[in-house]
Amino acid sequence: MSRVGRKPIEIPAGVTVTVNGSVLIAKGPLGEQQMTLPESITCQREGNTLTFHRSSDDKKIRALHGMVRALAANMITGVSRGFEKQLELQGVGYKAELRGKNLVLSLGFSHPVVFIPPEGIQITVSSPTQLSVKGSDRQLVGEVAAVIRKIRPPEPYKGKGIRYVGEFVRRKAGKAAGK
Repeated sequence: MSRVGRKPIEIPAGVTVTVNGSVLIAKGPLGEQQMTLPESITCQREGNTLTFHRSSDDKKIRALHGMVRALAANMITGVSRGFEKQLELQGVGYKAELRGKNLVLSLGFSHPVVFIPPEGIQITVSSPTQLSVKGSDRQLVGEVAAVIRKIRPPEPYKGKGIRYVGEFVRRKAGKAAGK
């Protein structure tokens, strides 16, 4: 059996999980998410735990077993605690600010960059060089953080750009001096 797929998921207090045929719905304090299960994977709720079972030992179905369980666990964690990615800006004059819900970035371009977050994502700016992306959908939080980082990725010579907090940027030596 799949090592990940056979682990039961504990449902925390304040979260309700319902299984309607092949649709798994999780509701919690941070919102509601739903997922459609593949035909070969079934879900059973026993008290406060969810378990996933597969119909056969085919290679593709074994792979789906662990993935579906991990997605369901992320869904339940998302509606109860949520997910967060923190980003930092490094560079002279680089700063971030919020105008309403929109993120306005000054990154050394000739114009400020305006980023409009998708629904379900909350962006907070704790200081002009620190921002965080929060939400209940793990995939969406990671995608939005990656899109923001892609606006000005860190460059290897001076390290200027947007990076994840704690990310190591390998530095290169500059141009060698003349003869």
